[in-house]
Amino acid sequence: MRYVIWLILCLLSLQGFAQKEILYGKAVNDFKLRNVNGKMVSLASYPAAKGFIVVFTCNHCPFAKRYPERLNALDKKYKGVGVPLIAISSVDTTVYDEDAYPEMVKKAKEGKYSFPYLYDPLQIVGRNFGAAKTPHAFVIWKERGNWIVKYDGGIDDNGAEPAKVKSKFVENAVDALLAGKEVAVKDTKSVGCVIHYRK
Repeated sequence: MRYVIWLILCLLSLQGFAQKEILYGKAVNDFKLRNVNGKMVSLASYPAAKGFIVVFTCNHCPFAKRYPERLNALDKKYKGVGVPLIAISSVDTTVYDEDAYPEMVKKAKEGKYSFPYLYDPLQIVGRNFGAAKTPHAFVIWKERGNWIVKYDGGIDDNGAEPAKVKSKFVENAVDALLAGKEVAVKDTKSVGCVIHYRK
């Protein structure tokens, strides 16, 4: 019953049936945002990085709350081979108090985040990426000095039950890129709470 209530609440926040923008191959700009430790972080902060896993997430969304352990696992698996994970909150904090910067700091400590959790107060980075939901994952790769989107969508195919995940979309994309191969599944539908952008 609890799962049904959770699902209904989340579905109320879901985006409508608008066609998904294809982001594969899009170049994204570098950025500089404040991490929960107070320091500024950018893609340039990682000069040896081959690519990044960038996940737009937040504190309040029930879908996002299911993923911190999986994000820590992704960061642990790929940071050492040049593909660190960066989490960003672009949620409108005038609507959700739970997503204010001080609450992000608390959340990161409680979840023992091994990765940066960055605050995007003006929602500029979220717009640049085309992030639509929380969570919404991107795998970007360095090509000729640019950061190119190679995958965007869900982290995996089962947000509610980690033990029942069958397709690890982000992992599969990163593994393919590290092996010098084409990403087989380039985009999927991100399932979560809508990021409402201020006008």
